[in-house]
Amino acid sequence: MSHLVIAPILLPLLAGILLLLLRSLDIRWRRALGLAAMLAQVAVAITLLQTVLDGPLLVYALGNWQAPYGIVLVADPLAAWMVLITALLGLFALLYALRGADQAGRHFHVLFQLQLFGLQGAFLTGDLFNLFVFFEILLLASYGLLLHGSGPQRSRAGLHFVVINLAGSTLFLFAVGTLYGTFGTLNMADLAVHIGQASPQQLGLARLAGLLLFGVFALKAALVPLHLWLPAAYSAATAPVAALFVIMTKVGAYGILRLDVLLFGAGEASDLLDAWLLPLALLTLALGTLGVMASTGLRRQVAWLVVISVGTLLTAFALGGVNGIAAGLYYLPHTTFAGAAFFLLADSLSVRRGEHDDHFVPHAALADRRLLGGLFFLVAILVAGLPPLSGFIGKFLILRAALGSGAIAWVLAVVLAGGLLTIIALARSGSVIFYRSHPAEHATPTLQLWPELVPASGLLLLCLGLMIAAGPVDAVTRFIAGQLMQPEIYIQAVLGGAGS
Repeated sequence: MSHLVIAPILLPLLAGILLLLLRSLDIRWRRALGLAAMLAQVAVAITLLQTVLDGPLLVYALGNWQAPYGIVLVADPLAAWMVLITALLGLFALLYALRGADQAGRHFHVLFQLQLFGLQGAFLTGDLFNLFVFFEILLLASYGLLLHGSGPQRSRAGLHFVVINLAGSTLFLFAVGTLYGTFGTLNMADLAVHIGQASPQQLGLARLAGLLLFGVFALKAALVPLHLWLPAAYSAATAPVAALFVIMTKVGAYGILRLDVLLFGAGEASDLLDAWLLPLALLTLALGTLGVMASTGLRRQVAWLVVISVGTLLTAFALGGVNGIAAGLYYLPHTTFAGAAFFLLADSLSVRRGEHDDHFVPHAALADRRLLGGLFFLVAILVAGLPPLSGFIGKFLILRAALGSGAIAWVLAVVLAGGLLTIIALARSGSVIFYRSHPAEHATPTLQLWPELVPASGLLLLCLGLMIAAGPVDAVTRFIAGQLMQPEIYIQAVLGGAGS
């Protein structure tokens, strides 16, 4: 039994506990400890992905109680892919926070590590109840991070965020209780077997529980009509927190993918999401585009871009098959890194615009506008999906996957029209911020290359890496998708003792 599986969970947990115990230390020491923990998490995540790509799935039975009777962690290529994306995002978000945002409130570094603990646990758990537990951990940490820095806007957004997610947690418990009462197990591999062999009497309850779970994951992912909490919450959070929050919608998308291809991947209930997922995903993309066009501030516009990314990602997953899922898994890290970089860049711009903040109104010319404008242009074409960058490759793969779908006309129309309108909206935003300006009496401060610019640039370099290594990355995502389309591999590893 490989202890590598539990390492991505233990590292942030132990780091968070240690940071709490050492909270009286000078901030420089706490920053160094948090940064060391993040570097260790990235190294472990890379090793974990390499291991599961080269060998069998890794199954870790806590207390050596074998599934389905004990709690298991499962590192398959999908989980390892998500763990690596989360660790890389956390590293650059933390680097940006070290410039001073971490001092706006108490226990930032503790909450940051606990958020990562919840995220990594959600990806690696093989038990539905423990997925609920890790969801609650990451949500509790996110409440504190959202309120970090205080202020009425954050308090309002935080209150809505808490209430909505408490409702989602209640539905999650209803779904878990229904499945346990029906099948007597919450191990996801075991549930997949039972649901695939469900009797007609059990099938109705299984479908009900599945739709409840879909509603919970749709809420986490900000899928229409459960999306309105996201723009207010993400635009109110501090920049490093908003950057880290970009991955939280992907947790919901991950849950929907597991629900569709594993829990309800076979048997008479395998069509559970067929009538729901694609229409809701396309509607999310369309409404997100309208939100981007209607935004009056850059941070809120970036938050709506996150909504667009959810719609695009779930469109790929809804298309299904190896091509659709692989396209989504390529698009997922691109949109995560690009969205996070945009939040960090928006913060740099708002600081330099003084009382005008990030609002789309003319302001004194920025002393750094060439450099900042260049970064803005790069991020804009990334998120809009213009060639030759990773956003274009991701959307191209999604449209290629749609060629065999009966809904190809809708997918082409919504994705392409959404991309065009996003370009127009971002061009308008950039022109207001960088060109519709008036001479300043006093020059705005020049950009400090470290530590302000490096994190956003690092995230953009990851996107460029996705473009340069598009072939190998596509091969990895296709391998992951191919394995997901064979849920018996996961089931055999967990229940058959094939995990190492």
